[in-house]
Amino acid sequence: MWLASDADGIPVGSVFLRLFTTPGQKHYAEMALHVHPSERGHGTGTLLLDAAAHAARADGRRSLVAQTEPGSPGARFLTARGFDEAARFTFTRLNLADADLPALTAIADRPHSGYRLSSWDGTVPDDLADTFALSRRAMDDMPMGETDYGTVNWDVDRVRAAAAAVARRGDELHTVVAIDEADGSVAGFTELVVPGDGTGEGQHYGTGVLPGHRGHGLGRWMKAAAVVQARTRYPDLDALRTDTADDNLPMRAINDALGYTPTHRAVHYKLDLSPH
Repeated sequence: MWLASDADGIPVGSVFLRLFTTPGQKHYAEMALHVHPSERGHGTGTLLLDAAAHAARADGRRSLVAQTEPGSPGARFLTARGFDEAARFTFTRLNLADADLPALTAIADRPHSGYRLSSWDGTVPDDLADTFALSRRAMDDMPMGETDYGTVNWDVDRVRAAAAAVARRGDELHTVVAIDEADGSVAGFTELVVPGDGTGEGQHYGTGVLPGHRGHGLGRWMKAAAVVQARTRYPDLDALRTDTADDNLPMRAINDALGYTPTHRAVHYKLDLSPH
């Protein structure tokens, strides 16, 4: 993190740089830069950007990504300084009070030949841990525009550590999976995090189906089951939120079919840090 202050020592802006350490993402860095509106136009943002880009380049990163709203001052700032648009994302929300529970239940209860649903709270059960970790590869080819996001190498330890991190925050992690009945392996998954007190809004984390199991409607099946469980178990929960890359057409279709409606949009911009 870098903090920019004026001549009187008053903070006027900041930038946070995230350097990923997993083997499949060591080429990549994310930046969150903010300058107080009344202080813009005086070079503070450029000063902060230069510090973050220099640090990312010195650490061997080849791309730096930042997110902002389309058409915003941040978008104009980034494009003026060499960032290219990499991907657009749509954020959506399902108001649980208005959700069509009978229709969602019908989707969740519909049999899918060769598959069955299973679910758990918190950490994955031991008997599913290995294939659940392997199922995370379903996210490797998720459409993400030109973000150069790379891949995350999931193993059982990482899966369990992620669940433990959610629990330490006081939130609850719920997972629904589709299991291939031929061998008992996890073919796809969807994750939902709910505030520990069961109020407010839940957040979908990831949904994916392994390539060999796509085309059977498993994504919609699992996500509908997750919504029904949340609606039934948390009567005081207001809504569920998710975000999807605009070019991820299958997931956008699932969200639309389940009743999610757009709330806002964001653009990911990318700066090439490679030496020229």
